[in-house]
Parts: sequence; structure tokens; C-alpha cells
Amino acid sequence: MGGLRTRMKITFWVYIIGALALSGIPPLAGFWSKDEILLEASHLNPLVYWMLIGAAFFTALYMGRQVLMVFFGEARSDAANHASESPAIMTVPLMILAFFSAFGGLMNLPWLHTFGHWLENTVKIEEAVKEVNIGAEATVTFDWVVASISTALALLAFVLAWWIYDRRYKEMLKLPQAKRTDDPLRSALGPVFRLLEHKYWVDELYWAVILNPYIALSRFLAEQVDWLFWHDWFHDRVIVRGYNGLARLLSVRIDLGVIDAIANWLGEFTKRLANRMRLIQTGYVRGYALSVFIGVVIILGYLILR
Repeated sequence: MGGLRTRMKITFWVYIIGALALSGIPPLAGFWSKDEILLEASHLNPLVYWMLIGAAFFTALYMGRQVLMVFFGEARSDAANHASESPAIMTVPLMILAFFSAFGGLMNLPWLHTFGHWLENTVKIEEAVKEVNIGAEATVTFDWVVASISTALALLAFVLAWWIYDRRYKEMLKLPQAKRTDDPLRSALGPVFRLLEHKYWVDELYWAVILNPYIALSRFLAEQVDWLFWHDWFHDRVIVRGYNGLARLLSVRIDLGVIDAIANWLGEFTKRLANRMRLIQTGYVRGYALSVFIGVVIILGYLILR
């Protein structure tokens, strides 16, 4: 980015406060939490204490690098060149957080230590500390040596960040384009820089162990199982062909071959019977009278002979 200090002034100042607090610069809030952790580690395990000191140093170093690269110098991208301050819905919460980052830690001053006593009453620190044989005083003491070492290292990290990423970066810009490097530490650290740049290849390992097998399994399920098996074979062959075969059976064999055949036969039989019965419909009265006479004779004969 670069150059955002003049384009996003509110964000710049609240970011400066947050960076200093995260780096553990007194009297900001981050200093007190870091000091408590380092003091506790110095009592419990010296190795852990020095590891945390190193972590605090590198935290201040990368925060100094971040502030210099993002907010100072010239804009190094089109987005940074056209950046503008965020609206109040973003800056007001940032200012509130910056205020407490700057002054919230004052409750933990050595002659007040209000915050420590609040925590004692809330989570009963004294009982927990007694169980590990540290003593309750370890929760409310202030060690000037521990605080001075961590603060001095944080300030040294800021100076080192400025020396590398401000002065060296300006010198690098004076070089021809072909000789410029993207980061001044690349040539100094060599393979270590490459290791850190690739984040210990955790992303590559994550892709190799989790994402690539997951993608391959998803592709297999989508192409082989869902499409070729379920769609092409089961759907198109089993379901579609089975449905078409059943439909042809019901429509051709049963509907047309049986139901329609019976209905057509009844219709044809009725039509033929009607053609035969139509012959006795002559339209002559004498013929109808003869038919009635014959019917009466048959009935009387049946009644006499029964």
C-alpha cells in the first residue's frame, strides 16, 4: 500500500495506538497484559520466559514494519493511491477501542492495581495461586526489570524496523529497476526468509493433505457417482427405460390390447346385433299385429301346457 497516513488520518492514528499497545509500549493497555504474562513466565519457567521475550520482540518488529509499509512513503498501488477515510460507522468504534487501548491499562498501575483486585474478586485468583504454591503477591506485584527489558526490546524492534524498512527501502528505490528487491530482509535471511515467506508451507501441506483429496473425492462423487452412475445409468436406464417400458405395457398391451379391445368388441357386437334386429322393423302394422298374435299364442300355450 503506502502513503495512507495522509489519506486516512483517523485510521492512521488509531492504528498507531493499536500497534503500540500490541507491541507492549507503556503505559498502553497491551503493556500491562504482556508484563503480567512475562512476569508469571519468569517465575515458572525461564525458557518459556525468554521465548516469550523473543515473541514480543518480533511482534514489535512486524508491527513497525506494517506501519511503515502501509502508512508511510509513497502509494505503491492504485488502491492506495485512491484510498479515502472510512465512514463514521467504522472510525467511531476504532476510536473507542483506541481510547481503551491507550488508557484502559492505567487501572493496573503499581500503586493502584485496581484491575488485579477486580480479577481476584471475580475468579478467586488467590485460591488458584495458592494451589500452585506461587503466593498471592505474584498477582499484584510489578517487576521493573521484566518491564524494562520487554519495553527496551520493543523499542529496539521499532528502531530496527525503521532502519530496515524506511532507510533501506528509500535506498532501494534509488537502484535500477532490475536490481530492486521486494523486501530488504530477503538477501539477509536467505532460506529463513523463504521459510517464513511461505509460512512454513502450512498452506501447501493443507492443500496436499486435506483440500486436494477433498476436491478429488468431490469430483469423483460428482462425475462418477452422481453423473455417470446415478444420472446416466440409474436415471436414464433404470428409471427412464423402466418407466417407458411400463408406460408401453399399460398403454399398448393393457389399455389398447385389452380394455379398448373389449370396448371395441362390444361396440361391434352391438352394431351387428342392431343390423340383425333392424330387419324385423318393417314399418307394416300387420306385421306388428302378427308378432303380437304369435306372442300371445306362445304365452297361452305355455300357460296351458304348464
